Amino acid sequence: MGKIIGIDLGTTNSCVAVIDGGEPLVLPNSEGSRTTPSMVGFTEDNEIFVGQQAKRQAIINPEQTIYDIKRLIGHKYNSSQVRKYAETLPYRIVENTNGDAWVEVNGQKFSPQEISSRILRKMKQTAEDYFGEEITEAVITVPAYFNDAQRSATKDAGKIAGLTVRRIINEPTAAALAYGFDQSDDLNLVVFDLGGGTLDVSVVQIRGGVFEVVSTSGDNHLGGEDFDRAILDFLMERFEEETGIDVREDNMALQRLKEAAENAKCELSTLTETNINLPFLAVDDSGPRHLSLSLSRSQLNDLVYELVERLDGPCHQAMKEARLKNSDIDEVLLVGGMTRMPLVQERVEEIFGKKPHKGVNPDEVVAKGAAIQSGILGGEVREVILLDITPFSLGIRVSGDRFSPIIAKNSPVPTVENKVFTTTENNQDMVTVTVLQGEENMASRNKLLGMFNLTGVAPAPAGSPRIEVSFEIDTDGIVNVSARDLKTGASQSITVEGHSGLSSEELQRAIQRSASLSEASAV
Repeated sequence: MGKIIGIDLGTTNSCVAVIDGGEPLVLPNSEGSRTTPSMVGFTEDNEIFVGQQAKRQAIINPEQTIYDIKRLIGHKYNSSQVRKYAETLPYRIVENTNGDAWVEVNGQKFSPQEISSRILRKMKQTAEDYFGEEITEAVITVPAYFNDAQRSATKDAGKIAGLTVRRIINEPTAAALAYGFDQSDDLNLVVFDLGGGTLDVSVVQIRGGVFEVVSTSGDNHLGGEDFDRAILDFLMERFEEETGIDVREDNMALQRLKEAAENAKCELSTLTETNINLPFLAVDDSGPRHLSLSLSRSQLNDLVYELVERLDGPCHQAMKEARLKNSDIDEVLLVGGMTRMPLVQERVEEIFGKKPHKGVNPDEVVAKGAAIQSGILGGEVREVILLDITPFSLGIRVSGDRFSPIIAKNSPVPTVENKVFTTTENNQDMVTVTVLQGEENMASRNKLLGMFNLTGVAPAPAGSPRIEVSFEIDTDGIVNVSARDLKTGASQSITVEGHSGLSSEELQRAIQRSASLSEASAV
């Protein structure tokens, strides 16, 4: 059996790890770094750069350098989150034929799955260079709060990259695996994962090698990129105040400011003050204009105060759903690069009433956990059992556009649940079953997963027939839904594997284009 690798496909950086000699090992890429910027750059000749090379060209070629693609994957173009986020990007976001958000580079449209596949291919190549053999299987991590479409899209990205995705695993769950892998004590663990694009908070119980996720909560629109944006807005406003020049439409200036904002944020995790100097940021009638200022940690804290306030809700929600008090928690584990920020650490300590554990590398721990899961699947890791949960409720639409949950959020997987419904009209001989995912009481506000018709219902007065709807979800997150008329035995079912937005034809075209672009970039 070949190696199964573990990949942390991050918003800002990605990382690959394997089980080697029974232990998780993070692999360095071709540049010698253990993490790779999640960036893909194109030239006008469609040569492709991934990682550090793409990041280096971002300032001089911002419109053809794609980053933060994880925030677009599995999303519709017209969603409020995408439209708002698109305004901050130097590259073009466009709508494809079925309404999904794609990117346009050099007149070509690429799905987020295709862009993500370039990063996954880089991780795959890193592992192949290390072992000297072809790698075809992987475990890929996603935010715990990723919905069905986003998880399915991530799987498709793996297929385009030439990988069979053996398992999609939640990032906080992976971090808990890595932390508890060598632990012998039973403990209740909170994983606080604040990365580049998302916040996840999971409560995990570790008992004798059994890792059981008991609750998860999060915010898919809160991460390091939002903190960078707060600093970026401040820098643009300061520059406009001093010079009267608005650089919001100058993509090259924006990219320079973005990098300066990110660097300042990182430096202020260890320093109390940093200097930002950007010569020749713009030109007006008086000549070149420069930006030079000092930014203190206290100023930064004021700029991001509202973002830090948003950390509270998911933390309290996860604890409430786990039915635990702060005194029941043994450790709070910090994961994700944003947890290096002192203000974030202070807020986490305030929320949970104890100093968080900082003994793991927040940039690598998720990839290590993915490698452990790959080792479990490959038989290299034994005596470890992972029991995960579904992050959203699953159910159907009922009369009045109401949502009726059948599998509740935070239910352990795999699981099977049944519920009996009835008809709303006299002599109704068909029932439409609309499968949904979400937490809203109004059905139309939840995510549509699929629908099917149950025919052959025995004609009867409204409210008389008994229709049993059964939901089954397995460890891979694949949902099977069936409906049966308990009187006639008539039944119908559907398998919901998630819809990433790519049809089978689009997926095959993406795989073929990926191969042809790889050949072109290698010339």
